[in-house]
Amino acid sequence: MPALPPRSIAVVLGTRPELVKLTELIRLLGPAAHVVHTGQHYDEELSGRFLADLAIPEPTYLSGIGGRPRAVQISAALGQLDALFTAEPPRAVVVQGDTNAALSGALAANARGIPLVHVEAGLRSHDRNMPEEHNRVLIDRLADVLCAATPANRDNLLAEGVPAGRIEVTGNTVVEAVRGQLPSHAQQFAELARIGVASDGYVLATVHRPENTDDPAALRAVLTELGSLAGELPVVLPLHPRTRARIAAARLDALLEPLLVTEPLGYRTFLAVARHAALLVSDSGGVQEEVTVLGRPLVVVRNSTERPEAMPDFAELVRPGAELGQAARRRLAGGPAGRARLAALPSPFGDGLASRRVVALLTELGARRGGGVCVGAE
Repeated sequence: MPALPPRSIAVVLGTRPELVKLTELIRLLGPAAHVVHTGQHYDEELSGRFLADLAIPEPTYLSGIGGRPRAVQISAALGQLDALFTAEPPRAVVVQGDTNAALSGALAANARGIPLVHVEAGLRSHDRNMPEEHNRVLIDRLADVLCAATPANRDNLLAEGVPAGRIEVTGNTVVEAVRGQLPSHAQQFAELARIGVASDGYVLATVHRPENTDDPAALRAVLTELGSLAGELPVVLPLHPRTRARIAAARLDALLEPLLVTEPLGYRTFLAVARHAALLVSDSGGVQEEVTVLGRPLVVVRNSTERPEAMPDFAELVRPGAELGQAARRRLAGGPAGRARLAALPSPFGDGLASRRVVALLTELGARRGGGVCVGAE
């Protein structure tokens, strides 16, 4: 079957979670994918490693965006994307999630009349304090095809007046990302040995959201509770550079002493360590999804969540402070039987075929705009 022309589908991304969740889609598109990296999260140590680990083809990079304020990021990316789409018009633009990069890609596509496909549409926290909530609502209003991960996401869109004909329930691409990137059994245990922990014998924590890192009181509360848990079993904390800087600025370095602090982990390494954790504690949205594939319990340290599907089986939502420790100990008390129960449950985020469904939708768009061609990658 004839394939879409090379670089005819622009995949706009800018953060490591987007790289993870769009890897399989990019692979299936093959030469038709034109990956555009806005640089929202770009540094050679973190993003460069992710690109190599995930075997993403070399993107087109935008400039002057990483580390800038939200409005500057969006406006700078929008100007460069508009020039790129003018010089090399794609048949469709794909964005994922709720980042500044995704909103920039959506606005640029809309400005040039290019069909927009939103992967992971319909997530809602109903928390207007989250910049991501504003981003995701705006992207959904602009999108021509809305790929809802779950029926509940579709219901959110319908309740907001999005026509049913623009919505497709595809599942979440995180399922195939986790299954495809999880290292072999032997490699998993090699990673545990390298860090110095034993299977089911540690807590894995990640902290990066501004609501936890930019408020010194919240950051102190999270680190204090993690330190208390570390008196009972090791707590592994891969420390993001931004979080490390906030800890130093708040003079909270001493609270790291009880913890097993590591450098940020590549995605495959992170999955290996998460797979064998007795418990995860995190403020990450992606981790809320990943634990449902890995079958591990999670305490979510946030004010709100846009992923209620993970609750209450796999995760529970708490705020920084004593309830974090209480929830963690409650989950740990479930022991092997509790983890076995989770491992037997299907992920509420789909069956691992989401990327193929999205590619089918792109094929249909390409056929309408390009004379009947279709995606040829397997």
